[in-house]
Amino acid sequence: MKRLLHLLTLVSLVSSLFARAETETTAIECIKSAAFLAPLDSPEHRKYAPDREIDILHLTLDVTPDFKQRTIAGKATLKFKPIAKPFQELRLDAVDLAVESLTATEKILGYQVTDKQIIVTFEQPIAPDKEASVTITYRAEPTSGLYFRTPEMGYKEGDTHLFSQGEEIEARHWYPCFDSPNEKFTSEMICHVPEGMTVVSNGRWVAEEKDANGLVAARWLQDKPHVNYLISLVAGYFKKVEDKYKDVPLAFYTPPSEINEAPNSFRDTKDIMAFFEQEIGVPYPWAKYYQVCVNDFVAGGMENTSATTLTDNTLFTTATENIRDSQGLVAHEMAHQWFGDLVTCKDWSHIWLNEGFATYYESLYEGRKNGRDAMLYELYQRARSITGTPNDTNAIVRRTYDSPREMFGYLAYPKGGWVLHMLRSQLGEDLYRRCIKTYLERHQFDNVVTEDLRAVIEELSGRSYDQFFEQWLYHAHHPELEVNYSWDEKNKLAKVTLKQTQSLSENVLLFHFPLAIRFKGKFGATDRQMQVKDKEEDFYFPLPEAPQIVRLDPEYTLLAKTKFEAPNPMLDAQLADQDDAIGRLLAIEQLSAKKDKETVAKLKERLNNDPFYGARLEASKALRSIHTDEALEALLTSTKQSDARVRHQVVEDIGGFYRETAYETTRKMLETERNPDILSAAIRALGGYAKAEVPEALLKFLNSESYRNELASAAIAAMRSQDDPVSIAPLMDSLSKREAEFTSRGLGQGLTTLAYLARNEETKERVREFLTGYVNHKKRTIRLAALSALGTLGDPKAIAALEKFATASKESPERTTAEKAVADLRAARKPVDDFKNLRSEVLDLQQQNRELRKELEDLKKKVAGSEKKGSDTPLKKKKTTKK
Repeated sequence: MKRLLHLLTLVSLVSSLFARAETETTAIECIKSAAFLAPLDSPEHRKYAPDREIDILHLTLDVTPDFKQRTIAGKATLKFKPIAKPFQELRLDAVDLAVESLTATEKILGYQVTDKQIIVTFEQPIAPDKEASVTITYRAEPTSGLYFRTPEMGYKEGDTHLFSQGEEIEARHWYPCFDSPNEKFTSEMICHVPEGMTVVSNGRWVAEEKDANGLVAARWLQDKPHVNYLISLVAGYFKKVEDKYKDVPLAFYTPPSEINEAPNSFRDTKDIMAFFEQEIGVPYPWAKYYQVCVNDFVAGGMENTSATTLTDNTLFTTATENIRDSQGLVAHEMAHQWFGDLVTCKDWSHIWLNEGFATYYESLYEGRKNGRDAMLYELYQRARSITGTPNDTNAIVRRTYDSPREMFGYLAYPKGGWVLHMLRSQLGEDLYRRCIKTYLERHQFDNVVTEDLRAVIEELSGRSYDQFFEQWLYHAHHPELEVNYSWDEKNKLAKVTLKQTQSLSENVLLFHFPLAIRFKGKFGATDRQMQVKDKEEDFYFPLPEAPQIVRLDPEYTLLAKTKFEAPNPMLDAQLADQDDAIGRLLAIEQLSAKKDKETVAKLKERLNNDPFYGARLEASKALRSIHTDEALEALLTSTKQSDARVRHQVVEDIGGFYRETAYETTRKMLETERNPDILSAAIRALGGYAKAEVPEALLKFLNSESYRNELASAAIAAMRSQDDPVSIAPLMDSLSKREAEFTSRGLGQGLTTLAYLARNEETKERVREFLTGYVNHKKRTIRLAALSALGTLGDPKAIAALEKFATASKESPERTTAEKAVADLRAARKPVDDFKNLRSEVLDLQQQNRELRKELEDLKKKVAGSEKKGSDTPLKKKKTTKK
């Protein structure tokens, strides 16, 4: 019956779409976009951890990669035992694996291989607690989960390597497994590679020996349990720098061509580990800690147990001064060794227990190394991002998502980190540390859910945290506060009115929270506490005299969007308060909405003299926002900054003005500045000026040499801003001749810029052919950029090539990109072009309609027959499950 209803719905939808669509093309696109997604409240939309019928004990992977063919031959042995009931059918996740043989310690009735699973049926059920094992020999040509980087793909000679990426559920693409985070086991990796290559995996190195084929078999053993998505394999040509913390070996690997920059990114590793052991109270739990930089990693970093994988984009030269570092990334991934690896979320709805902790402990290390103001500034930036997110109606912990990837966003990372910051602030640092230590020790090598954390906090604090978790984790959003202050001179009372203005719903609650307020004046400083729980509340505070400063949440412990317009005298006093960096940031934020000369002078003074670099950065941004001649002049006279981060910001903000003085200053920067990041900002700023000498200047940088071709990429960005067809030929020439010098992202940017510049040209054939030459590039990043660029180019002659990808039978990023490009091209075509294909599209739709009607009639007959046949017996509705 469900299928019948589905067809009826489809027929109805087709009819209604055609009734309101202006053209058939529009209707077809409407049908494509109206995918039959499961409703939010349907069983298919809510996700839960799968059952654990067996306890997996150990996984051994013995693999031989073929770097030329980008394939892998493997043998996976899975040891397990049933948990509670006799067990007869084993289902393993396995996507497009070619199984050559399958054996087991128990007799097998048979097995089947689908495109998503390997299903093994045993002759007799295996008794609970009886150990058994299955060995599967297979081959794979993975498109996810395992990635090759070879010269044939356009990567540097001598840097050949591969790497795995298991999170969220990608391991199934290169070996058979139970691909869910609610199962932990020990693992072993044996990898056969040519002599001279390095193999890095989880745990401790065991042995290395020549095999019968002349390859070197390297063996790693992870003898403490971890989850499937943390299994790692990195193999290829690498060099390393190394150190040791206590008895823990530390190493940082890069492809050989990048080893000179490795020390810059590795330098904080030892100190971070020492700080985390002290702060967390639990010793580092694994045999080693290695970090491996790989080319074109699919994320920023991945916290594989004892063997983190990092993007090569984190590498930098000392020429960037203090603008770039790897500190945050290294700290984040190392924190995961406790939060995510030692204890792991049971399912993806609780991913904040991994990512929120790693994000917050990254901030805690920032405070350790660079001071509390630096830590709070990081939290301030994240809070602005969180509270500025539109349609913020999802809870951090929720089960209504279509794919695990949806859960890896700002809710799990910065908001999850902020929840921990609020907990730490409410509990106090010492009690918070006790709670986290107990939480980790109690659940080590196991899975956790959010309630496990709450239970420990309540146990050790003696306080109820139901409401805190309910409003911050199980419901959405944050308080939006409107604050008003007044002074009653006669009664010496400060009155503070608080309104919660967020829109309330089933998803967004009225918040209940403690809030401090600080009054500063000639009487000194005094802090008072409020319990905010109503939609609007008045609070009265007796004081000796009118305060000079009123600071809400002075220690910065609440995630909220607050509107508090302090009067000018208070704002001036707050701006000058050297002991309150967040107060100065908030004052600068309020001043950015003003445009008077006095405000500009105050911001200029902050930009040049504030003791905290974050305040200087924000002052520069505020001057750009004000955007008056006086604001520009303040920026132009503030370019000499000893802190490169501030100097970079000033150059970027000057680039936000269109003035002759801004142009001249930017031109001079190109001659005097040596920092490549600041130089890149100046180059991009040139793009906004249609001056005769600009194309020549950009061409110079397009063909210049720099680390990772950073300056050439900046020139390409400026060319796009120029939007001058004169850049088409030199850009195409540079991309062709210097392809190997560009990063994948840089080359992709070049292709899309080329298409953008040529989009209005009458003759597009040369550019179209150039872009078409990249649609089959071995690097996916480049393929996708080329396909997208063809849509941007606006040449209908590209449709034929794009349709080869758009009509592919298998879902892929290439297909999605090509579909969009084709849709864009068709939407831009002239009506006469549309009618050329209209007849064939109408015929196709008519054929589809006939098939739908036939299937509908067949189903009607089947239903009628079933009702007739079972007239004496009630019909039972067959349950359907989504696999």
